[in-house]
Amino acid sequence: MTSGVPAVFLDRDGVLIEDTGYPHLEEHLRLIPGAPEAVRRLTALGYLCVVVTNQSGVARGLFTEERMKAFNAQLVRRLASKGAVVSAVYACPFHADAIDERYRHPDHPDRKPNPGMILRAIDEHHIDPARSFLIGDRPSDLEAARRAGIPGFRFEGGNLDDFVKDLLGH
Repeated sequence: MTSGVPAVFLDRDGVLIEDTGYPHLEEHLRLIPGAPEAVRRLTALGYLCVVVTNQSGVARGLFTEERMKAFNAQLVRRLASKGAVVSAVYACPFHADAIDERYRHPDHPDRKPNPGMILRAIDEHHIDPARSFLIGDRPSDLEAARRAGIPGFRFEGGNLDDFVKDLLGH
């Protein structure tokens, strides 16, 4: 029996795209320098690329869950148009201070720093956590990785492909 495939879990805002403050419209979709190249590099090395993103803008009433899903689909298409394949997107619209009570939860298991999105992806995509890691830009991303039992690495800006090359020792 195989142990599953390796994966890289990528935060969305601040890692794949510029964090413009609750991005949700096409004009907000500005790729981080090196993002398509990094995803292409990781895929070529056999990693599944999985986006895990907190999206409290839904809970805060800034945009709908449908708008969030459409924006995530736009991101996947934009990356794909550059030869960069994202295998799955997990997004958590829940927040303790939600305006919309459907999204109010004091500590949702999917909301980073909780590991729910990562653990679900591991299960649903037959991912081997021992060969996987996360790239995020916030302490909550790294804590979610730790709680999921995988290494987490903090991207502090610049070129994502350069960061990935350094991380992988290439």
